[in-house]
Amino acid sequence: MAHRVLLADPEDGAPIDDGLALLFPAPASFTGEDVVELHLHGSPAVLERLFAALSRLGLRAAGPGEFTRRAFGNGKMDLTAAEGLADLIAADGEAQRAQALAQMGGAWSVVIADWQARLMDVLALLEAGIDFVEEDDVPDDVTDSVPERLAAISAEMNAHLTSGRRGEVIRDGLRVAIVGPPNVGKSTLLNALAQREVAIVSDTPGTTRDIIEVRLDLEGYVVVLADTAGQRDSGDPIEQEGVRRARARAGESDLRIFVADSQTRVGLETDDTARPGDILFLNKVDLGSSDLAPREDGLSIIVGSALRGGGLADLVGHMTARVKASARAGSALVTRVRHRENLEEARTAVVRAAEMRDAPDLAAEDVRIALQALARIIGRFDVERVLDRIFSSFCIGK
Repeated sequence: MAHRVLLADPEDGAPIDDGLALLFPAPASFTGEDVVELHLHGSPAVLERLFAALSRLGLRAAGPGEFTRRAFGNGKMDLTAAEGLADLIAADGEAQRAQALAQMGGAWSVVIADWQARLMDVLALLEAGIDFVEEDDVPDDVTDSVPERLAAISAEMNAHLTSGRRGEVIRDGLRVAIVGPPNVGKSTLLNALAQREVAIVSDTPGTTRDIIEVRLDLEGYVVVLADTAGQRDSGDPIEQEGVRRARARAGESDLRIFVADSQTRVGLETDDTARPGDILFLNKVDLGSSDLAPREDGLSIIVGSALRGGGLADLVGHMTARVKASARAGSALVTRVRHRENLEEARTAVVRAAEMRDAPDLAAEDVRIALQALARIIGRFDVERVLDRIFSSFCIGK
């Protein structure tokens, strides 16, 4: 319940503000601790006087992310939920918002908890077969179902790992690089797509020497558009570094837009970073003819003018279709590189364990490795739960 209160300085009783106070008793608060919220008139004078009074009482300002870290430490959320909250705060597009909210609500946690429970069942069977095989309460065929159980888990993990980076594309945005030689209109194209003056446009070759990024919202999906340095041979070491960065960015991007001059034909020859499905934007058609022979390298050709706006609708439509395809409908739980790396380690260990039919001790170790890798994703692992599984599944030592 909210209570209207008069806040006063405890040192001299002088009033500070007339506001609202809300008490959240532990453990029902966001952090799991006793929490008080003060809703005040937010002028700098009020806040300065209040913080001075609170400081004299021994309180301090919270550090970055401290409330969420306390919530994690007190078991109110796991690491993926905390990451989901951070992603929700930073969301630019609708798809990012929906994905972050699902992760904050425990979508990842539910899947991992299921895998952990099933792996602990398998580990219990393996440990029972190793350590208690002579006990009358443990059947001889206790480990027969292990390979089948592990195969099912590894198949589910593989489905998430082969999802085409859709979770990462939604979270980070589709990476698009605008590439080509100098003076073909790359920076003009960036400004036209951004609908504002982002990059400096000049007739002088080599004006763009570093990567300039713009984030676009295309029907709820984020696209990170990068203008890169014009690629040419140069004796200028700074420009050489710009060209190196441009090639590196093009190689690591999800989509490349190669810009060519329709009048001089400069830029028609793409480099080895080109991939089927990339775009060749034949620019400056407002200045004359734009005849172009069919290409055999798999590039989609769009004819237009960055300066006059011709062809931009087709270009945006192509990027929108690409980001939708990359972030196609379905569960998108792997949203960060660390998720993918730990899940790959877990899957590799599970596959190895399934192949160790005649070595249950090695299989058990691989299952433990998989459990630890999954635990790193959510930030928790409890060894005692493995023992609980063993002793609850079999009447050992009764």
